[in-house]
Amino acid sequence: MPDTPLLIKRSLVDQALDQLRQRIANGTWAVGQKLPTEPELAAELGISRNTVREAMRVLAFTGLIEVRQGDGSYLRGCVDPLDTLKALSRCTLEQARETRHLIEAEAIGLAALRRTEQDLQGLREALEASREHFHADLDCYIACDMVFHRLLIDAAHNPALSELYRYFSSVVASAVHHSLSQGPRQQRVFDLHVGILDAIEQGDAERAKALSRTLINEP
Repeated sequence: MPDTPLLIKRSLVDQALDQLRQRIANGTWAVGQKLPTEPELAAELGISRNTVREAMRVLAFTGLIEVRQGDGSYLRGCVDPLDTLKALSRCTLEQARETRHLIEAEAIGLAALRRTEQDLQGLREALEASREHFHADLDCYIACDMVFHRLLIDAAHNPALSELYRYFSSVVASAVHHSLSQGPRQQRVFDLHVGILDAIEQGDAERAKALSRTLINEP
C-alpha cells in the first residue's frame, strides 16, 4: 500500500510526458520558441502543476527543452536525444563504419584546413595519453582514444558536426573495442593516428581523410 501513491504519481508524469512529446512532434512549438508556463500547461493538459514540473524536468534532462532561470522554458529540439541514442545502439558494425566515413573522415579533412595552434596542442596531449595506454588496459586506451577523436572533430570548428559526433561517439567506442579485442594490438593502428595528426599539422586535408578512412576500415 505505501508504494501506491508513488506508482500513481509516476503514471501521471508519464502521461504528461507523452502529451508534451506529442505536441513537440506535431510542431505545436517551434525550436527556439518559449513554451507556455507551468500553470498554462497544467490547465491545458488537465493535470497538476507538480506533475507538469516533473515532466518538464525530464525533458530538460534529455535535452529537449532548456530551462532559463527567471525567464522560462524553451524548446531545443524536436527529437528526443534518448531515442536517438537507442537507435544508434542498434546499428551494426558495418553501419557504424559507413557513418564514420561520412562524419569522421570528412570532419577530419576540415580539421586539417581549420585547426588552430590550440587545437594542435590539445591533440598532441591527447595522442600522448593514448600512446601510454595503447598496449595496456583496453578500456583506458579507448577512453583516451575517444578524447583524441572528439578533439579531431572539434578542430573542424563546426558545432553541428561536434554535436553529432558526441551522440555517435558511443558507437565509435564500441566499434574500436570490437576491433582491438580480436587479437594482439597492432602498432600500425596507433601509427595511423600519428599520421592523421601529422597531416592535420601540415594542413593536408586529402592525406588526413585518406588515413582516417584507412583507420576506420581496420578490421
